[in-house]
Amino acid sequence: MFRKNGAEALVDTLIEWGVDHVYGMPGDSINTVIEAFRQKKDKIKFIQVRHEEAGALAAASYAKLTGRLGVCLAVAGPGAIHLLNGLYDAKLDHAPVLAITGQVITDLLGLDYFQEVNVSRLFDDVAVYNQMIVSPGQIPSVVNQAIRTAYARKGVAVLTIPGDVPDIELDRKTRYTYAKVDSGNLEPRTEDMDAACEVLSKEGKKVILAGKGARGAREELLAFAERLGAPIVVTLPGKGVVPDKHPYCLGGLGLIGTRAAYDAMQEADTLFMVGTSYPFTGFLPEKAMTIQLDTEPCQIGKRYPVDIGLIGEAKHTLARLTERIPYQENREFLARCKEKMDKWWGKMEEQEKIESSLIMPQYVARTLEEVAEENAVLSCDVGNVTVWMARHFRVTNQSFITSSWLATLGCGLPGAIAAQIAYPERQVFAICGDGGFGMTMNDFVTAIKYKLPIITVVFNNHKIAMIKFEQEAMGNIEYATNLVNPNFAAYAEACGTVGFRVEKREELLPVLQKAVAARRPCIVDVLVEADEAPMPPKITFGQAAGFTKHMIKEFVEEGRFTLPPILRV
Repeated sequence: MFRKNGAEALVDTLIEWGVDHVYGMPGDSINTVIEAFRQKKDKIKFIQVRHEEAGALAAASYAKLTGRLGVCLAVAGPGAIHLLNGLYDAKLDHAPVLAITGQVITDLLGLDYFQEVNVSRLFDDVAVYNQMIVSPGQIPSVVNQAIRTAYARKGVAVLTIPGDVPDIELDRKTRYTYAKVDSGNLEPRTEDMDAACEVLSKEGKKVILAGKGARGAREELLAFAERLGAPIVVTLPGKGVVPDKHPYCLGGLGLIGTRAAYDAMQEADTLFMVGTSYPFTGFLPEKAMTIQLDTEPCQIGKRYPVDIGLIGEAKHTLARLTERIPYQENREFLARCKEKMDKWWGKMEEQEKIESSLIMPQYVARTLEEVAEENAVLSCDVGNVTVWMARHFRVTNQSFITSSWLATLGCGLPGAIAAQIAYPERQVFAICGDGGFGMTMNDFVTAIKYKLPIITVVFNNHKIAMIKFEQEAMGNIEYATNLVNPNFAAYAEACGTVGFRVEKREELLPVLQKAVAARRPCIVDVLVEADEAPMPPKITFGQAAGFTKHMIKEFVEEGRFTLPPILRV
């Protein structure tokens, strides 16, 4: 009687969990596993990427977008090592991901054999579950435990499988366990809810800081804000939890945030944090009564002093709080915040209209709004492009993802690939700087191979521009930030698809419309102004002093010892 081997048991267990695709590259130590995927290709799809890092980043993005498990696969040694960056992105952004890696056969373990790497040690820091499988009988139960842990702890599970194990048949007595993870609504303690309601019922200047944990609770969050008369500030991972142009929304916080959000935080006497453990505490109030709502007890007070912690789901807990607190009649603080935000939007619109010999990056972000559909997915890379999109693209119902905590360059394209696989009927944009796109552009052909009609927009300034401005803010002269780029539009055409190069402002909108209409993978290569600084909402004395120091250094190096008028005291 035929019995399944370890590889078939692995693939069958993934299917039982509802996994419908896996990112990876074939190779010798996983060839038996690849054969099992081939046999089950009508139920689970193997997405061949060109670099394992892109596969891991795609798996992380898929998990961030859908909440479902992202899965990636790599060979022993170099393939496993390549996964690390994408897996750390998943770890830091709390995305459930399963990584499966090959290993040398069991008889050769510990002999420093070809491609042998201590994979268990390699992944020890990144993983919430990390296990080597040395018997096929382990596979059903261990895979179940790995996936269950990844979901429950919102992190990375790693399974390492020596190359001989997938070939071995399972014994009839193999242990099978529960291929499911259970969940329920977390309820804050009664005394904590009572304390929160007492604080929220008092008059004062209240501000809500909403993170990605508030996703799926838009109606409840807005009803809560309306009841409190409190403005909403969003973190970067939380962009889109409420519409950017909603009258209560003050946009983002921090160096890429808005002045209205910064000022509101400075005035607040009560801060309500929902679904966020915001790291840049210098932008939070110095003295405010603080309530933090999160599903994870370890996140409460992790980075900022908290007076009341609520352990619960955002949707349910916000609804309960709204029912219990009185309507705040005094709307003076909210009105002032809204007035400041209206001025901020006016300032952003002025920046978008600036004429230049090259295209202003703010204008690119704003023009994308005109072609992006209501349910589009925006996979944004890291760098100056993050600033332009955070400030100038007004999200309504679009999904916005990026590498939030790791902030790794190169995440934009893999994220778009994952988004188009997750939502084949939705419009998907990869929005990249030239530095970030250059890191993973080889996987543009993956989109072509699988006929994924993603629109890749490259902000091309031939520079790692954010690092340039960081150097200058430190008082240093720009160094090693210039890039030599190909013509990205010509690259798209060389790959066998459509590419557009945009050099003039008036060309941008018609080209984006053509790209959207093409319904095939394409690249829009936009030449943008390199010297446009992504200024923070409030410039500190240290930043101003650093930039002045940088300018003095430049003039001295050029032999211009007479200071320009702008620097004369």
